[in-house]
Amino acid sequence: MRNQRTETISRVAISISDSPDTAVLGLSNKHLQEAMDELALSLLSSGTSLAYGGDLRANGFTELLFELLIRYQDHPRHSEKISVTDYLAWPVHIRMTAGDLAVFFSGHEGTVRLVFLARDGSRLEQEQRLKLPSHEPDDDEWADGLTEMRVVMRQETQARIVLGGRVEGYKGRMPGIAEETLLSLQAQQPVFLLGGFGGCTRDIAETIGLVDRWVGSRGDWSGRSSFRRYSPRDLHNGLSDEDNAILARTPHIDQAVTLMLRGLHRISKQSNR
Repeated sequence: MRNQRTETISRVAISISDSPDTAVLGLSNKHLQEAMDELALSLLSSGTSLAYGGDLRANGFTELLFELLIRYQDHPRHSEKISVTDYLAWPVHIRMTAGDLAVFFSGHEGTVRLVFLARDGSRLEQEQRLKLPSHEPDDDEWADGLTEMRVVMRQETQARIVLGGRVEGYKGRMPGIAEETLLSLQAQQPVFLLGGFGGCTRDIAETIGLVDRWVGSRGDWSGRSSFRRYSPRDLHNGLSDEDNAILARTPHIDQAVTLMLRGLHRISKQSNR
């Protein structure tokens, strides 16, 4: 086994967004949504807490995750503790009025821990946030707020799972999937690249030399060159290069979940030695 950080995995960050490649792969966004469900349920039922950077879009992945949590309350492995933390970046929540936020709170109280962050990444208590007037954030607020939210998430999680991801039309300094993955790699945090749904995740896997170019290969996008200094050994996820290559190609979420859980188990075993 390669040398790697051995830290008990208690909270895993999930990085997921729509992929531009689903049609080419014969998939749809519904497949990506089902993957999110399967990943989240597998981790929650194993006792692992989840972290997600919410976007609050109607029918977005945040809403899907909250719907899963409501269903999960009837799961035999469900405990009373809140096991999902949703990090809300400054430019995401500052657009919402106090009335909108009150409705949001009442709809998700007791199922998820909501963390409101200021532009510099410091925490805002719920009452503090409700006193702030809403406004449309400018480009600098988007860039600063999103980066600081991702830094906080990286500091408060022990591993990251990545899938999908747009590389155009994003807010911030680079595609969100890319920035979150890059921060994890820089911290030598275990990273699982589920590239079977294409998108930014597949691009990252290709850039670090994990998989070959394919029909959907793209040129450079902002931040992609930052991954050229990394290789598969920098994923630190308990899997072999062969397993990681399968994880980066397979569209079968059950196979991906099996590999992910295998890696997490190996990391946990090593940390307990």
